[in-house]
Amino acid sequence: MSLHQEQFSIIGASEKPIYGDLTYNPKNSNMPLVIFIHGFKGFKDWGAHNLVAKHFVQNGYRYLKFNLSHSGVDQENPNDVSDLEAFASNTFSKEMTDVDIIIKHAVNYLGVDKVFLIGHSRGGGLSILQAANNPYVGGLITWSSIADFSSLWKKEQEKKWHRTGKIEVINARTKEKMPLNVTLLEDFEENQDKLNILAAAKQLNIPWLIIQGDNDVNVPFETAEKLANANPASRLLKIKDANHVFGAFHPYIGDSLPAHLFEVCEKSLTFLNSIEK
Repeated sequence: MSLHQEQFSIIGASEKPIYGDLTYNPKNSNMPLVIFIHGFKGFKDWGAHNLVAKHFVQNGYRYLKFNLSHSGVDQENPNDVSDLEAFASNTFSKEMTDVDIIIKHAVNYLGVDKVFLIGHSRGGGLSILQAANNPYVGGLITWSSIADFSSLWKKEQEKKWHRTGKIEVINARTKEKMPLNVTLLEDFEENQDKLNILAAAKQLNIPWLIIQGDNDVNVPFETAEKLANANPASRLLKIKDANHVFGAFHPYIGDSLPAHLFEVCEKSLTFLNSIEK
């Protein structure tokens, strides 16, 4: 099969660019559209994301992935978080703005009247919020999703965060200290109702597949159960022995998907095919 990956950029939150790519089969450019939302410290070209895109296109879908505008990944260094100023100034509201802009872009320029969202980790939380409020979302898949944005830091950090104006998180791969400005915490505190993932989960009235590994040390399996319990119409699938990224890593040099990630993709495709019919 002939595949094509088209790069694009559009203006996102706070006038910062969103860099994305659309992978598709040029012989059938009207296939249904999947939009992937990456997680915290992630980006569109992390690990095996390009192999995932290829796999979805080979199975009948277009696949759009993008870097959130304040991900800290720029065009000059697309394979790492290097713009720490942008990373530090990120907020959840900015990310929600970015996702909304991407969906509008898809509807206006890609000839679709609905999209399917896949969100990983923190991107899962964003996708749940977006799916509860955006009429163009026709189906939702979350991979290792969080259920509360405040789970990304420790409660005891908040007092110091307010006092000093920032905290630092460690990049587990590079061991680099990455700053987060207090504006992230302030945005969450000021918009808790809008950013309540579990409340949004309860409101979902579209098909939703929750996929979670039972060996995830970042987001425990109980989080997926909490999400599923919030919306009894959802479906929860456990990936036995899988970690938070389903066996992927960065940089990923293989030419085939890790076994757990392949299983995740296959189960996701089965779900999409069932709701497309």
